[in-house]
Amino acid sequence: MKCLLIILPILFCKLSSCQSPIKNSKQLAVINAKPVEVPIENSIAKAYFASGCFWCVEAIYESVIGVQESISGYAGGFTKNPTYELSNTGKTGHAEAVEVYYNPKLVSFSTLLDVYFGSQNVGQVNGQGPDRGSQYRSIVFYQNETQKTLILNKISEIEKIQNTKVAAEVYPFQKFWKAEAYHQNYERLHPNNPYVRNVSIPRLKRFKTKFPHLLKQRH
Repeated sequence: MKCLLIILPILFCKLSSCQSPIKNSKQLAVINAKPVEVPIENSIAKAYFASGCFWCVEAIYESVIGVQESISGYAGGFTKNPTYELSNTGKTGHAEAVEVYYNPKLVSFSTLLDVYFGSQNVGQVNGQGPDRGSQYRSIVFYQNETQKTLILNKISEIEKIQNTKVAAEVYPFQKFWKAEAYHQNYERLHPNNPYVRNVSIPRLKRFKTKFPHLLKQRH
């Protein structure tokens, strides 16, 4: 679907709703919930971020030293078992997100936040680049109060330095729903896809230019 959007820009938002995030009682319950903390297993922790198309974000995080893997999926909404098609309606509350597996001894959550904010247009509401709609909104998820404080401090610093309002929402982490198999490692497996060539790869290159010290040697 994304490749169609490059060819037919008037149909961007992946032929889906570009409405604002739903703020019904179910969504508010998600926003106000107690965060779920994911335990560290075999020295690997997990973090969760939404920042536009998950094809782009997955590739960015997998280029970072200390990140073992990044999984594409859905988070931040109130609908159980969301699918790509349902998420694209903008009515599930979910955003395209990634689950980042990382080694805290090699890369900190604070650095992952720098990657997050440094690889997006922090002021863009409801999307990144050409992908627009509540399902593409930026959300950064916290699992405890320490992470929440780090996130809020980063946002405050960015707003002060860049003199702009950071659009990213801050949510307590609840659950991550893994996306369909064909979405995983999409940028790497489909380098000639028009969307990947025109959006994903340029975004990854911009990140690499900005943060060369964070990159794996052979990525």
